[in-house]
Amino acid sequence: MIRLERRPSPSRAWAAASPVVAVLLTLVAGGLMFAALGKDPVAAIRAIFWEPVFGEFAWYFRGQLLVKAAPLVLIAVGLSLGFRAGIWNIGAEGQYIVGAIVGAALGLAFYPSDSPLIFPLMVAGGALGGFLWGMIPALLKVRFGTSEILVSLMLVYVAENLLASAAVSWLRNPDAVGFPGSRNLARWDASANPELIAGTGAHWGVVAAVAAVIAAYALLAKHQLGFHVRLAGAAPRAARFAGVSPGRLTVFCLGTSGALAGLAGLFEVTGPAGQISIDFATGYGFTAIIVAFLGRLHPVGILLAGLLMALTYVGGDNAATNLGLPVAAISAFQGMLLFFLLAVDVLTHFRVRMGRAGPVREQPAPGVGEPAE
Repeated sequence: MIRLERRPSPSRAWAAASPVVAVLLTLVAGGLMFAALGKDPVAAIRAIFWEPVFGEFAWYFRGQLLVKAAPLVLIAVGLSLGFRAGIWNIGAEGQYIVGAIVGAALGLAFYPSDSPLIFPLMVAGGALGGFLWGMIPALLKVRFGTSEILVSLMLVYVAENLLASAAVSWLRNPDAVGFPGSRNLARWDASANPELIAGTGAHWGVVAAVAAVIAAYALLAKHQLGFHVRLAGAAPRAARFAGVSPGRLTVFCLGTSGALAGLAGLFEVTGPAGQISIDFATGYGFTAIIVAFLGRLHPVGILLAGLLMALTYVGGDNAATNLGLPVAAISAFQGMLLFFLLAVDVLTHFRVRMGRAGPVREQPAPGVGEPAE
């Protein structure tokens, strides 16, 4: 009989090794899936992981890696602050969409001005839009004790309907002869988020993502607020005794993650996407959850995990084009990463034992043997 036995304390070795083991298991399971689809698994894995970095057209794919990684890292850094504090924001996709809508609407209000202040104004608007959308589950949780998981997730569907409404009506390009979608912000110099260094793919979103990683690292390692975030997640009761306000921490974590998700949406709509359209939502807000956990909720780990996930995006497109792999198979391959990470993470807190469980010891009554508070 196989059973799980709780460890006296979490295993640091498994905590460090589980992302690597999860990636290896994903490669094996993904290869089997590709073989079942009638594709050469070795060629598929090579197309996804090798060719974008070392292949013949790597000069193009490497730039795309930064383009894909920037929004994932930016959103995941914000999510990780809440996850560390035990605050579960699952609705970053909605905050990403609303940030893009608010930022784009602010810029389009001044069309066709060429003022250099328009892009900074749009950036501030994108962050504000995501922040305010994140405040809805935060204030409801603080005031009424609602679940931030359900509220933030349901707000994603509200945001998607706002996006559709904006694309077909109030932000629609009046010169588009009835076609949905806003003006192309990437083609308007005052609102464009251009490539800063030709051929690298680095735009202002990449700069913001790197800045967010540095700021999050400094906050968690050097600032008292970062200590409160870590303490609230590790020992909520001790955090309350230390004077940490759960309500203020909820507002801070959801507001910060909302603002960063909104920034990601703004940089995307002014750069790679170019316009508000019905299919603007790409699932970055949900994929960033995988990135956050794959990076062990650590800013540097998130940066590396974001690049890895971006590699699966870019390599997946390459495999779909050259090998005819279905897009759904690529999405399933990405989802396997989170599945195996969560599965392997069980070994951080439990060890596998063979045989019958020992006799159950009688538990002392609550309060007996506990130190006085």
